[in-house]
Amino acid sequence: MKILDKYIIKKYFGTFLFMLLLLTLVVLVIDVQAKAPRIKENGFTVLYALYAYYPFWIIYLIMTFMSILVFISVIYFTSRMANNTEIVSIISSGASFHRFAKPYFFASLFIAIVSLGVNHYVLPWANIQKNEFEPYTYNAGNREKILGSSSVSAQLSPLEYIFISSYNKKERRGSGFSYQKYDKNKRLIYLLNATEISWDAKKKTFIFNNFYEKTILKDDTEILKNGVTLNKSFGLPPEELFPSELLGQNKITPELIYFIKREKEKGNSHLNIYLNDLHQRTAMPVSIVILTFLALSLSSQKRRGGLGANLAIGISLAFVFVFSFEALKVVSENQTLPPLLAMWLPNLVFGPLAAILYFKRANQ
Repeated sequence: MKILDKYIIKKYFGTFLFMLLLLTLVVLVIDVQAKAPRIKENGFTVLYALYAYYPFWIIYLIMTFMSILVFISVIYFTSRMANNTEIVSIISSGASFHRFAKPYFFASLFIAIVSLGVNHYVLPWANIQKNEFEPYTYNAGNREKILGSSSVSAQLSPLEYIFISSYNKKERRGSGFSYQKYDKNKRLIYLLNATEISWDAKKKTFIFNNFYEKTILKDDTEILKNGVTLNKSFGLPPEELFPSELLGQNKITPELIYFIKREKEKGNSHLNIYLNDLHQRTAMPVSIVILTFLALSLSSQKRRGGLGANLAIGISLAFVFVFSFEALKVVSENQTLPPLLAMWLPNLVFGPLAAILYFKRANQ
């Protein structure tokens, strides 16, 4: 490897790791101070949260802002090189701008590949730990929305439906249960009502108390049955039957793809939130390479205002990039844009912009 490559890669990773450590420490201190009262109110200590929650939360935070960290890091150290006329010296020695940019590409590609693996297989594991504790860092109202009881409904197939008047996902029990099954002509053929429902984790079945069962035959005759207790399985645990919005975050990519496929077969039309998560896992790592070249193009030339001007431009673009992802998620969840397009649209906009600025800079 050439001396130039080693020099730039060292600056790339050195600045990136410094920014990563700085962001982690600053945000961690601020977040702990803000959430400590609510953590204590729920019977936990801050010390417990520091090892049971925050390590996993930090992984989520880093992966969310990875491309922005890379972008600002590249702008920072490249601007310093430009202000010190190092880039002018390198180009004047006979190296082309494309040769100068080569180590940027390999360094960003390495981080992108690592991020790709983490997003698809490591981050879901961290999210399981994070999402389990996170409700206890919310205020009472938001915590109740997640841990409290609410009405739920589920579509098991195009012809099977479940309704529960009040269900607590944490305790896996509820009241006011109704299961309805129809034939191809949308005619009710089976009905199961129960005053209470609970999940037996050992037997992996649901327990229905004070149940009423009705089976309607082809000749419209009915078979009625009632009793105190009934065990019945729907083939899936409660978490899969009544998925939360965060369920997709907890699944590695093969599991998430299978889950989405199964939900489509069931007739679930509210899948965009899971599809957004699936496509973002790949789109974000690709943006690392795109933003690296955008940052290189913006900061490799000495300009009036120096480092401060470049950082101001970089932070502004970083804000636009992050905001666009979050805004497009909402747009996609409202079914205005397909999830694939929504999650790749920032790259489709910033990619050509980075290419235009890069070749413009290379030809100067």
